Amino acid sequence: MKLFKWCVAAALVLIMSTGMAVAGETLDAVKKKGFVQVGVNGSLYGFGMPDEKGVWKGLDVDTGKAVAAAVFGDANKVKFTPLTAVQRFTALQSGEIDVLCRNATQTLGRDTSLGLDFAQVNYYDGQGFMIPKKLGIKSAKELEGATVCVLPGTTTEMNAADFFRANNMKWKPVVIEQTQELNKAFFAGRCDSLTSDISQLAGHRSVAPKPDDYMILPEVISKEPLAPAVRHGDDQWKDIVNYSVLAMVNAEELGITSKNVDEMLKSKDPKIQRFLGVTPGNGKALGVDEKFAYNIVKQVGNYGEVFERNVGMNTPLGLERGLNALWTDGGLMYSPPFK
Repeated sequence: MKLFKWCVAAALVLIMSTGMAVAGETLDAVKKKGFVQVGVNGSLYGFGMPDEKGVWKGLDVDTGKAVAAAVFGDANKVKFTPLTAVQRFTALQSGEIDVLCRNATQTLGRDTSLGLDFAQVNYYDGQGFMIPKKLGIKSAKELEGATVCVLPGTTTEMNAADFFRANNMKWKPVVIEQTQELNKAFFAGRCDSLTSDISQLAGHRSVAPKPDDYMILPEVISKEPLAPAVRHGDDQWKDIVNYSVLAMVNAEELGITSKNVDEMLKSKDPKIQRFLGVTPGNGKALGVDEKFAYNIVKQVGNYGEVFERNVGMNTPLGLERGLNALWTDGGLMYSPPFK
């Protein structure tokens, strides 16, 4: 028995000293089936939604593709499961999906009570209110007695209740589980206002019958760090998802894009050599290919490319980088060193 315990201890020391990743249950299962199953919104333009040809697009979709590129070297080895706000955490807990990339806010309660772990934030957001311009109001503090469309099972519902209570205002929530049905209710005039994360409001407005008829009020009533989530207890899988997101951020910091990444393989900069796997070590530490970051950038893009392609100023959402700019540009996007 003593010999057995000594061998186990020695093996652990060897693993830690060599930087080898212990194969996790999720990674093994993902490799066995040959794709990453990703839970997404399914009806949120700019984040997770199939286009008219059935091709999935969005910032959260690209996050899922980045994980596939890290694991398989192929961003297309991914399948998407559309989930409602009520379904999303149960689907992850039950193993129906491998990773949740569905504009989910990291909170203390979710971290501690749902058996989940959140990875790096892929979009910093805040909650707001959208109204028809014909209401003629300019502030959320003018919504006394308003009917407000809101999704159940979300931080949104609680934040709205807190906002109205804090401002001594009454409100009438109209709770509808399906995002598409909620939108229909709002655009049909059943609610005076629709409340959600501001990025989601922009997405909903972009597909409205007459987008110019609606405005997002200036108040931001919450902090909404949106991040991919995984099941608690599989550290290796969390590391892979975490550093898949961070690889896109770090690539932008280093000036590496999907267009110049092949040329960057020739760089003499030690940081770039380590990041792209020219100098080995990072891939081994995660239990994936040494070129995992190269594959993410080549096939999906850096964070700036992903942002601008899906939700940026030249898209129907027209969102500025804001908090999602790099830290060097006054934003919150910051990557630890890849070494």
